[in-house]
Amino acid sequence: MLLEKYIRDIPDFPKKGIIFKDITTLLNNKKALRQTIDELYEKLKNKKIDYIMAAESRGFIFATALAYKLKCGFVPIRKPGKLPYKTYCATYALEYGTDSLEVHRDAVPKNAHVLILDDLLATGGTAFAMVKLAKKLSAKISAIAFVIELTFLGGKKKLKGYPVHSLIKY
Repeated sequence: MLLEKYIRDIPDFPKKGIIFKDITTLLNNKKALRQTIDELYEKLKNKKIDYIMAAESRGFIFATALAYKLKCGFVPIRKPGKLPYKTYCATYALEYGTDSLEVHRDAVPKNAHVLILDDLLATGGTAFAMVKLAKKLSAKISAIAFVIELTFLGGKKKLKGYPVHSLIKY
């Protein structure tokens, strides 16, 4: 099964000139969703992973299912003000402005091995912010993984030095 068949292109979303890669058509197909998790598992099963760190909201969808399969924990990375305990914050650049992500300061023990996971790698801002948060936690990054990578945007360059895995590349 080619997972690419289950990704829908939405032209001009969220603004004119952007072709949005919609994963809802993959998520609502039980075979495609199962294959996505299975393929991520196969790529990562031999890595030492104690926790999966994933950003809200689409990263959560894949991360919790994969954490179950890898028998590891899940660490939610959220927008500012969404986590109830003390947090670390990482700010990153957007096309027009900045955004931030937060993680609980006690999310993982020192030297824990983490997988950073998200649904899509575009410019790399979100993933690099999660790398910064993992470093603030004194975690060791085992790998960084994505369901989709938009190679033409060069986001992988921001993640140089880390093993990066993507299932679908455009």
